[in-house]
Amino acid sequence: MPFSLPVSGRLAVLACSLAVVLSAAGLGGAPASAADPASPYGPQPPQNPATAANGAATMHGDSASSGTTPYPGPGTAGINYSRTALASACPTVVVGGDGHVVALCTTIFGQTPTVHLLDPATGADLASLALPKGSLFGGVYAYLDNSDRLVVVDGNNNLLRIGHHRTGSAWTLRIDQSTPLGNAVPAGDNIVGLTPAWDGKVWFATSGGVIGTVDTGSGAVRSISTGEGVQNSISTVPGRTAVATDHALYLLSAAPDGTPVVDWRAPYDRGPARKPGQLSWGTGTTPSFFGPAGGTEYVTIVDNAAPHGNLLVYRVAGGPDPICRIPVLTQHARSGTEDAVIASGRSVFVTNTYGYPYPALPEGAPASQPSSANFDGGLSRIDVNDRGTGCEVVWNSPVKSAALPRLSLADGKIYTVSVTGPTGSAGLNTFAQYHHCVIDPATGARLSSSFLGIGLVYNPLQMRGTAAPNGTLYQGTETGVVRISER
Repeated sequence: MPFSLPVSGRLAVLACSLAVVLSAAGLGGAPASAADPASPYGPQPPQNPATAANGAATMHGDSASSGTTPYPGPGTAGINYSRTALASACPTVVVGGDGHVVALCTTIFGQTPTVHLLDPATGADLASLALPKGSLFGGVYAYLDNSDRLVVVDGNNNLLRIGHHRTGSAWTLRIDQSTPLGNAVPAGDNIVGLTPAWDGKVWFATSGGVIGTVDTGSGAVRSISTGEGVQNSISTVPGRTAVATDHALYLLSAAPDGTPVVDWRAPYDRGPARKPGQLSWGTGTTPSFFGPAGGTEYVTIVDNAAPHGNLLVYRVAGGPDPICRIPVLTQHARSGTEDAVIASGRSVFVTNTYGYPYPALPEGAPASQPSSANFDGGLSRIDVNDRGTGCEVVWNSPVKSAALPRLSLADGKIYTVSVTGPTGSAGLNTFAQYHHCVIDPATGARLSSSFLGIGLVYNPLQMRGTAAPNGTLYQGTETGVVRISER
C-alpha cells in the first residue's frame, strides 16, 4: 500500500550479482502543462517522429539523450510512494501516450530480460513477457515507438516491437513485429545502443563496435565496424547519430541505402585505466545533443582522464575539435562518471560515480586503478558561453546521488535519489538510506529530501527515473520500480 511521508531537512548487468548478494546474505489525472519554451534550461530537443513523446520515450527521455522531461516532477512538498516488487533490476522505465508504464527489467535469478506493463494508477504489474536472453549488457537500452510499442533487441539478435493489448479486463504483452539483424551482429557480440532515425530506420551499436541501421519495413540491415568497443547507448537528432566508443566520439549520418557514414571522429583521453565506479575503460556517458537555439547544436560526453574527467562539448556542424574541454567534479581529489549527463540549453549537469560499488562488471572488464575508492558523490553544472566558444563551471554540489538525475523543464527542478549512511558494496544493499531528492539547477542546493527506504529494495543502481505527464515519477531499482507522486 502507498506510504505518505512529510519532507525532511546501467543497469541490467547488475542483476546477476544481486543473486550472489542475496545468497550470501542467506498515470492518472489531468495532464500537466508542458515545458515553458522560455525556460532558461530549454529548449527541448526536437520530437522524434518515430518515438513516443519526448520526456518518457527512452531511458534518457528522448532520442537526443538530453536527460530532461517536459513534465513536472513530484515537487518539494510531501510525497506518496509505493514499490512494485519485480525481483528484477529495471533500468528502462518509459511511459506511452496512453499513460501506461512499460519497464524493461532483468530478473535477479536467471538474468532473463522481461518486459512489464504497470498500472499507471497503482504501479501494479498488469502483464509481463520474458525474452530470450543474451549478454546482460544487451537489451538495457530500449525505447517506445510512436505506437507505444517497446523496441528492443532480444538475445537472438531480433529487433522486436512489443505492444500491450487489452482483451476485456486482461492485459497482455506480445511481439507485434520481429526483424532479424542477421550477420550484422557477429557471433559473441551483442547490441548495446538502440535509437530511431527521423526516417524510421533504427540505428544500433554493438559492444564490439559495429554500428548499423535496420529498416523494419523491408528488413534491410546496413552496418560498418569501428573496431572499438561500445558500452553506452547512442543518440539521434535530425540527420545525425552520435556513438561514443571506448576511444572516440563518432558523429554519423546515413547513405541513401542506410549505410552509416562517419562525418567526424573525435578521439578523447580514455585515461590510464578503468576507474572504480565505472563499468568499462573509457567514457561512461551516452552522447547527449543539446543547444540554446534548436536543442541540437552541440553534442557532449565526459572523458576518462585522470584525476578528473573532462566535459567535452563539440559543435555538431564544426568537426572533431571541441569548443571546450574542462575538468568537472573537482570538489573531490578524483572523479569520474558512469552516468549520462543532463544537457539542455547552454547547461550540462554531470554526476560523480567515482568509487560507486557496482556489484558486478561486464564480462572482460579490466581491473580498475585503484582497485576501490570511497563513493563521495557530487554533481557539477557547466555552461557553454553565449558565443559558443568555451565553457565554465557554474557550481559544484555535494549531493550524493545514487540515481541518474533528470531535469524537469516544466518546474525547473532536478530529481534524483540520494543516499546516506554506509555506501560500500555491503552497505548499499543493507543499511544505506535512500531519499527522493530535489535539487535547484540554478545553485546546486538541495531543495528537499524525503525518505524512501533502506537497503537493496530501494537501491536505484545509478538508473534514471522517468516522469509521467501527471508528475508521477517512476524510479527503477535493484528489485523493481518505485512510484513517487505529490502528496
